[in-house]
Amino acid sequence: MPVNTILGLFAKSPITPLQEHITKVHETCELLVPFFAATTQQDWDKAETIRQQISQCEREADVLKREIRLKLPRGIFMPVARTDMLDLLTQQDKIANLAKDIAGRVIGRNLLLPAEIADDFTLYLKRCIDATAQAKKAINELDELLETGFRGREVDLVENMINELDCIEDDTDAMQIVLRQKLRKIENNYNPIDVMFLYKILEWVGGLADQAETVGSRLELMLARN
Repeated sequence: MPVNTILGLFAKSPITPLQEHITKVHETCELLVPFFAATTQQDWDKAETIRQQISQCEREADVLKREIRLKLPRGIFMPVARTDMLDLLTQQDKIANLAKDIAGRVIGRNLLLPAEIADDFTLYLKRCIDATAQAKKAINELDELLETGFRGREVDLVENMINELDCIEDDTDAMQIVLRQKLRKIENNYNPIDVMFLYKILEWVGGLADQAETVGSRLELMLARN
């Protein structure tokens, strides 16, 4: 995004660029659904095309992150602490980085999900992306929080969103346990090195939800300080 556009966003609200960033982060994660669908069909050309799209989205998120860090106002009144906003930005950005790493690792080995767990994995992946969507939803309420001075019903609404995010993350933990158990039962039928990578992919996909929950936790701290 051009610098003058970033400056224009800050002129309207110091929160808007942060919301632009979480939108791009979530877009990066959403691409993992068609990416894994392509790998399941062993359409590696399509999977590679989508991996490149994921990398492009992650780069765009990085550009936004750098511009926000450079242009976030110093030394003037802001409705929230500059350090809190930068920390929130860092936690958001880690989600996009993880999505890129997941796609890169799968493509690097042409790693194929076992048919026995493919359907459950898809449900797990989508639930993890539900977490990034919920984080985005909560961050998008920051404008309303500013207008209300971090008081009243809007605070309750955001706290409920964060609680829902915690519940989603709990769901993904439970789903990951089941997937690990299923993979363990069939792991002897597959290449041992691939199996090791599969366990790591399960962990990293779960990390999307974990990191989204961290974003929610940082937002909750911001609420507590205002």
